[in-house]
Amino acid sequence: MAEAGVEILNLLRRDNLVSENEVCVTPLPGGVSSNVFLIQDADRSFVVKQALPRLKVKDLWKADTSRNRNEYEYLRYVGRIVPESVPSVFAVANDYFTMEYIGPELESWKQLLLSGLHYPEHALRAAKLLGTIHRESAADPAAKRLFDTTANFHQLRTEPYLITTGQRHPALRKYFEEEASRLESTREALVHGDYSPKNFLVGRDRLVLLDCEVAWYGDPAFDLAFLLCHLLLKSLYHAPRNVHMDQIMDGVIETYYREQKFTAALQQRCDRNTGRLLLLLLLARVDGKSPVEYLNAEDKLRFVRAFVASELERNGGSLREIAIGWFRALQRQYKGDLRKSGGRQ
Repeated sequence: MAEAGVEILNLLRRDNLVSENEVCVTPLPGGVSSNVFLIQDADRSFVVKQALPRLKVKDLWKADTSRNRNEYEYLRYVGRIVPESVPSVFAVANDYFTMEYIGPELESWKQLLLSGLHYPEHALRAAKLLGTIHRESAADPAAKRLFDTTANFHQLRTEPYLITTGQRHPALRKYFEEEASRLESTREALVHGDYSPKNFLVGRDRLVLLDCEVAWYGDPAFDLAFLLCHLLLKSLYHAPRNVHMDQIMDGVIETYYREQKFTAALQQRCDRNTGRLLLLLLLARVDGKSPVEYLNAEDKLRFVRAFVASELERNGGSLREIAIGWFRALQRQYKGDLRKSGGRQ
């Protein structure tokens, strides 16, 4: 057993959460920020997650491990609203927390998208869930107190995504700095902070949200922009093949706004804030501290940089206008050679 596995087993035994019998500890994919283990103890199976003080990326990126408890509390909070959409949680300590093991019957949404399987229902469920969480937590004083975690959000999102990317693009730096300030001064609803396909397990009848260590009571536009950013980047990954992501984008935006039940004025404000964040996050995911690993062709990186700079200079637009501009730019980039194919294979 690797050293990290031995350490977590010792912690579980310290807290009387496993037996003294032989326990199987299996590492699971945990992204860049945590160690994650499947624990099999006699007839019981559960997952342990342990936040790392330094994230596993090229740049120096440190973060407070107290985010373990933030994630535990997010899962508890959202579990009271939509229990089928998050894993159950069992125990929390300073060093880790434990939760339900979701078996192999559910698949990674990210891997499905990268493989070219673009099922619209997955995106629509994710949009509906997001709208529900934001609507139910809006103006909740208990959630506002519990997730007063701006310092954590700064370490995990504002600094590595906005501040760092602005420093690497001096001509655009003012946009990133202004948005960082606006974002961190907003307190409206419970934000997941990493609402992307990699953090969803999907199946025929269930969609499960994971990895909520960035949980923060702040600007819900961040989550919507984060999700849309990843959908746009997946469309670029597959180009020149057309996976009809434009239609999925439209459905996500419409479903989210319908679930939120916004007034016209609130929807217009959310749309403006989300559009600005979407542009900044697109650039952050190629030039920030945590670039997406599946985009490494230089022509595709240049595409993102050119698109974002152009949109920021013309002051962006609505979400739908940005999306239309993106797909038109893809058509121009590949000279109309986007090959059509169905989403289901």
